[in-house]
Amino acid sequence: MKKLMLLIALLIAGVMTFAQEYATSGYEVGDTARDFLLKNVDGTMVAMADFPDARGFIVIFTCNHCPYSKAYEDRIIALDKKYKFKGYPVLAINPNDSVLVPEDSFSFMQVRAKEKGFTFPYLYDAGQKVYREYGAKRTPHVFLLEKKNVESPAANGRTNKEDVYIVRYIGAIDNNHTDAGKADEKYVEMAVDALISGNNPDPDFTKAIGCTIKDRAFINK
Repeated sequence: MKKLMLLIALLIAGVMTFAQEYATSGYEVGDTARDFLLKNVDGTMVAMADFPDARGFIVIFTCNHCPYSKAYEDRIIALDKKYKFKGYPVLAINPNDSVLVPEDSFSFMQVRAKEKGFTFPYLYDAGQKVYREYGAKRTPHVFLLEKKNVESPAANGRTNKEDVYIVRYIGAIDNNHTDAGKADEKYVEMAVDALISGNNPDPDFTKAIGCTIKDRAFINK
């Protein structure tokens, strides 16, 4: 019995440690985000490097089934239409495990994208690695990135230039998920407009409101 209780205690401690690491992991404003390579609903593989003319990206973790995500779909389309020609296209990523939520499977993503007429890539985080690296917690959850071309050391004392992606805003799309017309703090628009004007977003962080991300390794409560 004592051995069993000790084993249970160790398991609980392990889960708590994992939960703490999960809760504190991910990017913060000012961090450099790594590029990703994810499958789009059209079957192609998409990376940020595929957009050489982009000045940055509105990366949004979202999904099919979540009512919050559904409430924001038209607003996400509007963001893409407004800002992609200004250099800030939307890249939407579905982070959910489709075994836990069959409605968020890749095939249903294709259906949803066609039904809504998505104007942006809708990518599937099949291994759930990208959302963990970013630290997304909800759907929808926004990470606004600014692309910078910087010099890095190379052989023979020379330097190479490479694109890096700096996190400039993390959080919600706006302050009213139920009624777009009543949203008087359009956080993402404010943040992108600030970057276009050469300023830092203010605020640069808000609390994302939405459904928890469904992960078999660790399911948010």
